[in-house]
Amino acid sequence: MIAIDVLRSSLLVAASVAVMMLVIEYVNVRTRGALVKAVGVSRPRQYLIAALVGATPGCFGPFAVVALHADGRVSLGAVAAAMLAATGDEMFVMLSLFPGTAIPMALGLVVLGILSGWITDRLAARAGGAPACGGFSFHEEEACDCFPGRAIADHWRRPRAHRLVLVGLVLSIAGAVAAGAAASGEWELDHILLIALLAFTLFILATVPDHFVEKHLWNHVVREHVPRIFAWTLGAFAAIALLQHLFDMEAFVEKERILSLALASLLGLVPESGPHLIVVRLFSEGALPLSVLVANSAVQDGHGMLPLLAHSRLDFLKIKAVNLALGLAAGALIMLLGW
Repeated sequence: MIAIDVLRSSLLVAASVAVMMLVIEYVNVRTRGALVKAVGVSRPRQYLIAALVGATPGCFGPFAVVALHADGRVSLGAVAAAMLAATGDEMFVMLSLFPGTAIPMALGLVVLGILSGWITDRLAARAGGAPACGGFSFHEEEACDCFPGRAIADHWRRPRAHRLVLVGLVLSIAGAVAAGAAASGEWELDHILLIALLAFTLFILATVPDHFVEKHLWNHVVREHVPRIFAWTLGAFAAIALLQHLFDMEAFVEKERILSLALASLLGLVPESGPHLIVVRLFSEGALPLSVLVANSAVQDGHGMLPLLAHSRLDFLKIKAVNLALGLAAGALIMLLGW
């Protein structure tokens, strides 16, 4: 029974994440090029824009900021701001499980990210600055006519299999969400938001050209991200179910609050999306307080730092050190406030 519940929860979360990723991919392609124009040369503006971009779920935002740094358009502090605000693919899962907490927390991380950017640049200036990156570039995608007018009808005369599969997936999720809400007799805010997101996803799938469906939605989101997210989600949910069966997690956290905070923060140093889902799931189960989730989220950045790590381990360590200190401080403060 527990195994079935874990599998069902993992499938629903992975499917919901897939839908959110489809929408994010669509927005990213439609707004390509707007980021460079928005950044400007002012350091405070760089920190703000970088943090906001980094806070977007997934890998695009952090990668874009690293690319701008590689091109000499933003400082290392802007990268730090983006990475502190970034939570990688975990944000998709948090939006699926507890949007009412995830959204305010993301805004708080943006504010903390701006502080991280300022501190990082001050430290870099005292150390004599850092050389510009040269080992990573960000290539703009070709223009996409994502709403081709009368040509939309052509997509449905002989629809491709990928489009039909994705439409079926979205309709299945919508049916499961509606059935669950109807069975419980409660249409909560997260149900309404997800249904609205599903409706917009159907609009995307109905209108974008075959190239966009196959390259951006199917090859990038479905084949590259979704299997990994499902595997990590299933593994995290199963591990937590086993741990909760073996011993009282809530009692451990209550007794070892400082240790839990430190371990979650150190876990955030891992430059990969997936391991941090353990913290996300424990928080959603009520086994971890908000302070531990915030500390982990502040330190971790999904795999957004990997391009910078490949070029400069020193810059990687600088940013991780600053964000680890800020994440621990923020988590400790929230813990002192009783959360």
